[in-house]
Formats: sequence, C-alpha cells, structure tokens
Amino acid sequence: MSSYRANESLRSVSNTNNRSEHQVGDLAISVQNLNLIYKTTIDKRPTLKARMKSLGRGTKLTRIVHAVNDLSIDIPYGSVLGVVGANGAGKSTLMRVISGILPPTAGRVEVYGKVSTLLALGVGFNPSMSGRENVLLGGLAAGMSRSEIDKHFEEIADFAELGDAIDAPMRTYSSGMYARLGFSVAVTVRPDILIVDEALSTGDARFKEKSLNKMKELRSDARALILVSHALGTIQDMCNEVAWMHKGKLIQRGEPGKVVQAYQEFLEVGKSAVVDEDV
Repeated sequence: MSSYRANESLRSVSNTNNRSEHQVGDLAISVQNLNLIYKTTIDKRPTLKARMKSLGRGTKLTRIVHAVNDLSIDIPYGSVLGVVGANGAGKSTLMRVISGILPPTAGRVEVYGKVSTLLALGVGFNPSMSGRENVLLGGLAAGMSRSEIDKHFEEIADFAELGDAIDAPMRTYSSGMYARLGFSVAVTVRPDILIVDEALSTGDARFKEKSLNKMKELRSDARALILVSHALGTIQDMCNEVAWMHKGKLIQRGEPGKVVQAYQEFLEVGKSAVVDEDV
C-alpha cells in the first residue's frame, strides 16, 4: 500500500505484485477529504501600454485556486470508473495526486497496488531520447526489471506501431505517436491500477479503437481502471461507474447513463445561460 497525506513525504509500500492478493470488491484507492490549493497571480493591467505605465507598482492580484475541494471517494478492484467534468474541474489534478505526482494540501490518499498512469500527452517522456530508451525508463519507473522490459519490448513496439521510429528521438514524434507509445507502455506493465487521463484524445480512430479494446481486456481481470475523458460515448461504453467533478468537488457518482445524462443537462443549462447573456 502507498499512503500519503498533506506534508507527509514518507510512503509505506507493501508488495502487491501477486495478483491473487486483489479480489473484485477489495479497496484499490481511498481518497478522504482531499484538498489541493495553489496560488496564481492575475495581472489587472489589460494592455501592454498599461503595464508599461505601471512598472514597479504592485498591480497584480494573488488568486487562490481550490483545484480539489474536500473530495472523498473509494474505488474498489473490479471497478472501471469514468471521470467527467468541464475543463478546470480538477480531474487531472486529482489523478496526479492519486498517482503520487502532486502532494495534497490536506486530506489523505491510500493506494493499494501498483499504479500505471497515462496522463497528458508526453508526461514522463524525455523528448531528447529515443522511443526505445523511453520504454526502458518507463518500465523501470513502473517497477519492471530490465529483463522484464527486454522480454516485453517487442510487444510494446508492435502495439505502438512506430516501426523504425522507435529508435528516433521522441521530439520528432507526432502527438499520435506519443499517445501510441505511452499507452503501449502503460498497459504492458500489467498494473493493478491503470489511470488514463485524456491520453486517447489524440491519434487516429483505428488506434483509439485498438486501445479501448485493450482496456476492455484489462477490465476483465480484478483490476481498477480510471478513465478521464470528454468522450461521453466512450465513458458510457467502457465504464461501470461514472464520477462527475465540478470546481474541484465530486458532484455525482453512480450508474454511467444517469451521471452522464445529469452532466449533459448541466452543460445545456450552461450554454443557455451564455446565450441569454448575449441576447
């Protein structure tokens, strides 16, 4: 188990490589009263001319952003959880806290198992290194041995369909190539918990379908999958539960059709409000 809370850098980790340890219904992730707050500055001067006139004077405001706001959620093994919400809802921030990339400001996160995370495009890759070298680094970071990586390398390369580009620097890759390699590494490490955050929004339709079929294979095991996406049709097709976030808070969680419908109605009301303001 990995456990961490605000201002706590120590992580306790138990051996969870034995898949028989996890049964459907066992707790995979527990998030309790999670908060993540950060500060940003806002420049009150609307134009370059105004900024030049006010050089040296304090004209910036500090804005407090509550990216995740007192959120609690438990995710069991066997769950395929879809996470929906508008841009800025806190979805990606929550995934980064669960993955241990960001420390929480307050609250507690407990993770019972090995996590493989496919976050925003390119996160975790070194663009100056080749695809082959990044596969090695990604595998080592996920807890695989060098021999395991070598054993699965052809499987990763074949699934990514990069051909000779696997030996080219990743800075030469298109967004679709990034996504293909990232997904291939993430699913091949056979994680207990897989988090996919908008990483399948790029690339061609055929590879998206191939990736979703791979995730369907994984969901047949006693794993926990989290899929963050704006593709509501995919969310309903893939997931057995959906969580809707808004302004850092968990608004609703439950059966995919009901939550997605509520979210879509909320979006329509928002659009109507904008239209009314413009009239």
